Amino acid sequence: MLIKTRFDIRSSEITDERLYLNRRDFMRSASVVAAGAAASLVPGWTGGNAAFAQTPLADVRKSPLSTDEKQNPLDEIAGYNNFYEFGTRKEDPARNAGRLKTYPWTVKVDGHVSKPGDYQIEDLLKAFPLEERVYRLRCVEAWSMVIPWIGFPLGDLIKRVEPTSKAKFVAFTTLLRPAEMPGQRSDSLEWPYVEGLRLDEAMHPLTILAVGLYGKTLLNQNGAPIRLVVPWKYGFKSIKSIVRIQFVERQPPTSWNIATPGEYGFYSNVNPEVDHPRWTQARERRLGEFLRRETLMFNGYGDQVARLYTGMDLRKNY
Repeated sequence: MLIKTRFDIRSSEITDERLYLNRRDFMRSASVVAAGAAASLVPGWTGGNAAFAQTPLADVRKSPLSTDEKQNPLDEIAGYNNFYEFGTRKEDPARNAGRLKTYPWTVKVDGHVSKPGDYQIEDLLKAFPLEERVYRLRCVEAWSMVIPWIGFPLGDLIKRVEPTSKAKFVAFTTLLRPAEMPGQRSDSLEWPYVEGLRLDEAMHPLTILAVGLYGKTLLNQNGAPIRLVVPWKYGFKSIKSIVRIQFVERQPPTSWNIATPGEYGFYSNVNPEVDHPRWTQARERRLGEFLRRETLMFNGYGDQVARLYTGMDLRKNY
């Protein structure tokens, strides 16, 4: 039985009821599409074996935290993904994610918080104003992209659930559903996928929970219906299809650190001075471009986040 938890929100902070009902209808429509009902294809998307559709998100405001760099088009980021739950090749998620059911969806928030609960996705959409954040995403394999994410600051959710003094880290867990996520039937990683942040990293204004991109709800292969986006860290830190957010006292385990601790550290900040053991991180290729470019420290967000790591050895704490 799912427990629907209400936030204590001032009336001025609540989205207009009409817009809320529209968002709820959009989420329901997305589930119908996933089930195979008639729906239009995503503009420009022709890859994969399933028809992927997005539905518009209303009342989205632009964020001043966005980069002004040229965005990658939707068709590029829709067919080139790391999402091992659907396969290890870049094209596998687009081919295999159509069977994933993303409605209804509940995110459990627990651990060292005063207001734990199971929050339905539509309640989260209602509780927090949505913003479009155009962020760079840098992947550890030395490729990058620029995506207009839609979401809300994770810090806003954290404030509402009121962490206790014992909460030092935030742990995240992805959905475990092998019948719909065929990659989970393999031993490529330990399942479910888990990730974590230090509490101050999670509270940083750049850290968001994304529910959409390009003006519409997330595609399954991009982490529907809700994922983390931490733009100064390598992409695998931005865990997809989240079902649990837990506040813990000790540094939580993370999937890639469990799998290969000599290659993937807990922090995983973009650092061109620390090479992956099998390739350099000093340069990257923007998806859709031929020539490589220099990798920026903290993926270009150093002015905003470098203070989080004052006094730390960024080679040791990779």
